Amino acid sequence: MFANDIGPLGDSIKWKDLSRGQIHIIKHLPGPSGTTRDGKGVLNDKHSWDLAPMIGTIAVAPDREIESTTMGQGPFGGNLDMRDVKEATKVYLNVYHEGGLLYIGDVHGSQGDTEYYGAADETSATVTASAKIIKNKTIPFVRLKKPDSIISVFSYRPLETAIHEAVDDLMNWLVEEYNFTAEEAYIHTCVNPDFRINVYQMVRMGSLEYTVGAEIPLKYLG
Repeated sequence: MFANDIGPLGDSIKWKDLSRGQIHIIKHLPGPSGTTRDGKGVLNDKHSWDLAPMIGTIAVAPDREIESTTMGQGPFGGNLDMRDVKEATKVYLNVYHEGGLLYIGDVHGSQGDTEYYGAADETSATVTASAKIIKNKTIPFVRLKKPDSIISVFSYRPLETAIHEAVDDLMNWLVEEYNFTAEEAYIHTCVNPDFRINVYQMVRMGSLEYTVGAEIPLKYLG
């Protein structure tokens, strides 16, 4: 789906046809499991890809009033559109109200990094999740733990500030919980070839922040 005049090419002269509102149906084909969790997304006879189901919005009730669940992002979560919020990933969020008031939505069959024009393979889904409280712990922003890596997340504009804050929190995480020295953490972020910066969402739309994640594999954490 493209919305009129929204996204990075909304006012483009070169790509003027892409500024028109459009809807494309991506067909979902089941995979070996008999479901679309490991299936194929088919655009047309020439173009298809593996589906990679993910949750675009996951959050608890925030500590403050926000514009909407679409535009609001913070340590409570929000519309982060991170392809790594998927099966087997743990999502760490601060809780501000009794009961947390967790909500999940904006599920995608697949999405490319940055969600460049503001829409992914939007779909319905049945999501099974569990929650656990970690007492006496506060984190600066959302954190993820995948089966093989940890990721510190941050949302902000400009992009370079979001990257700096995500890396800073990853270094804190390594020092506080994985017994790294500050120097060791710092060196990993610049020298380790498996260190990654993921630009999950960078959509030029309203007040939506840019969301990034600083990631390092668990194999380096001891």
